[in-house]
Amino acid sequence: MFGLGPFEMVVIGVIAVLLFGSNLPDVARKLGGSYRELRRGLNDVQQQFRVAEQEAKKTFTGNESAKSELDDEAEDEALEPAAPKFKPPS
Repeated sequence: MFGLGPFEMVVIGVIAVLLFGSNLPDVARKLGGSYRELRRGLNDVQQQFRVAEQEAKKTFTGNESAKSELDDEAEDEALEPAAPKFKPPS
């Protein structure tokens, strides 16, 4: 577990008991709850990204008219200059 041997785990346990004493079960419970909420939040964000990715794939692969509209927009952007043309002072 995390590359820790049995001796290191015992040392960490002794330090935890010395620091938290009788509050150790409450601290562990709060830490576990925080970890659980963090994992739920990360899973929600990952799920939102997966849904957005699937919608994007469906849009680009399933609808050929959407592809042609995107190509037209890209051509229009390519025709417009990105910066004004340089005119030397007279």
